[in-house]
Amino acid sequence: MKQYLPVLQQCPLFRGISTEDLLRMLVCLGAKTEFFEKKFTVFAEGAPAIYIGIVLSGKVHVEQTDYYGNRSLLSEFGAGQVFAEAFACAGVPALPVSVVAAEDSEILFVECDHIMHTCENNCGFHGQLIFNLMQDLAEKTIQFHRRIDVTSKRTTRDKLMAYLMHCARSAGTDTFEIPFDRQTLADYLEVDRSGLSTEIGKLTKEGVLLADRKKFTLL
Repeated sequence: MKQYLPVLQQCPLFRGISTEDLLRMLVCLGAKTEFFEKKFTVFAEGAPAIYIGIVLSGKVHVEQTDYYGNRSLLSEFGAGQVFAEAFACAGVPALPVSVVAAEDSEILFVECDHIMHTCENNCGFHGQLIFNLMQDLAEKTIQFHRRIDVTSKRTTRDKLMAYLMHCARSAGTDTFEIPFDRQTLADYLEVDRSGLSTEIGKLTKEGVLLADRKKFTLL
């Protein structure tokens, strides 16, 4: 576990917790790690919402598949990021989404109950951990509303431009990189890939943007 300390220290869940306390905390919480090959399922839709996941290496996608097999990409999480905490904290009986390894990934799992209820040792860092969890949930709520703002647009063009403008504002520059390839971006925007590529081509010809794989410039 020590080799992942630099990653864990960047994790919002452990913000403000010393290295010494962090190592003791992982033991206290009963944390465990597991490796997943690319495309393997980390959490399956319908599984009990018990664990909070932290990406130690690699990348995972939170996905939802409708009755006809159409996939929507809800979120992407990389090293040091937390996932599934909202469902675990809410105590939902079954996960409404799936989590899939987008790359070969190693994941740290912690039972939510071990975080929400202090142990018999009454560890001093536990209060900070709960505060961090609540702050992380608040930030995820804001991100969720931003996604709704994007996907609620009527056309592929409007969804794409709303997303790219969010990215530009977050980056603080007109030139930025997005975390998605074309298929993943289409899944995130809930649009057809070919239609998305067509719109990117049109916007490029119109002089609205420049696009080079994951790199975009708003003109």
